[in-house]
Amino acid sequence: MDFNLSEEHELIRQTVRDFAEREIKPAAQDLDEKAEFSIPLTRRMGELGLFGMYLPEKYGGQGMDTLSYIIAVEELARVDGSQAATLAAHNSLGIGPLYYYGTEEQKKKYLPPLCTGNALWAFGLTEPEAGSDSRGTRTTAVPENGEWVINGSKIFITNGSSEISLGATVQAVSGTDEKGRKIFSTILVEKDTPGFTRQEMHGKMMWRASDTSQLFFDNVRVPEANLLGTVGEGSHIMLSTLDNGRLSIAAMGLGLAQGAFEMALQYAHERKQFGQAIVKFQHTAFTLADMATKIELARNLLYKACWLKDNAKPFAKEAAMSKLYCSEIAKEVADAAVQIHGGYGLMKDYPVERFYRDQRLLQIGEGTSEIQRLVISRYIGC
Repeated sequence: MDFNLSEEHELIRQTVRDFAEREIKPAAQDLDEKAEFSIPLTRRMGELGLFGMYLPEKYGGQGMDTLSYIIAVEELARVDGSQAATLAAHNSLGIGPLYYYGTEEQKKKYLPPLCTGNALWAFGLTEPEAGSDSRGTRTTAVPENGEWVINGSKIFITNGSSEISLGATVQAVSGTDEKGRKIFSTILVEKDTPGFTRQEMHGKMMWRASDTSQLFFDNVRVPEANLLGTVGEGSHIMLSTLDNGRLSIAAMGLGLAQGAFEMALQYAHERKQFGQAIVKFQHTAFTLADMATKIELARNLLYKACWLKDNAKPFAKEAAMSKLYCSEIAKEVADAAVQIHGGYGLMKDYPVERFYRDQRLLQIGEGTSEIQRLVISRYIGC
């Protein structure tokens, strides 16, 4: 087995790391404090070619593999979870369904602008009463005179309300089968459609500089041609999209853990107690050793899942494992990093405080840790 990255992968890592250090890091704390979504940084990520990385060039993408994209997310999360979330949600949840399930006409219409950084697209699945239970969706879409009439709401939607967000892919109940069970379909809703209201959510603990929204649909009418896939395929489209999305959330956990570890290691060399740097104390050294080991294991697991996907092999089990493990070690490493910082780790002047907050969503978003364990248990025959 060859664990070496290609020259192309190493170049992507260095390019994104340099960008994150030079342009995101100086602004991250202020954007977090103001809870401000940055359109300029989003556009800069687009100029760097980070949106649509895995799409063919004919749709405006870079034609790269999954691992290239995951490395990019990892390197952004090493510096700032909010910007990594914007990239991850747009590529996996926004672009993904359009690319994998859209008609050729839909792909040509939507994908090129969504690869520029000048436009974003959202994934409308979660509702107030439908989180882990995605089939609890109450939003409805009724066919009427060649249109879909949509009523309902969505919550906790990333990239849903900024001025550059063009619309959302929405799961809705479009009927019932012969046994009375809900039939789900996915429908594309553009931002200026009458009756479609988008509202930014405030007061977040984490990812404060990302765009998190509520979406409301009041007799929203869109053409029947806005159906994504086929009638009744909605749940499959949304859940298969989450399989891909798990890789990017795992990358966010890995990158966050790497960044927190590096901050803790640097601080341990600088901080002196009892006449010596605290890195010389065995407990601190052992804590850092455990952190480094967990990160290495997480990276190997995630990169294997990417390899499986890029080689057209089943990867859903490994994606769930990666999402579970990377998000859990992000929590453990961030917690240990704060402990090494002591009281300073609780102050906003130190970025590790933000990392400690940002990691908390990773065990919840795009399938909770409990749901990942459920998915994995089914794959292993439980």
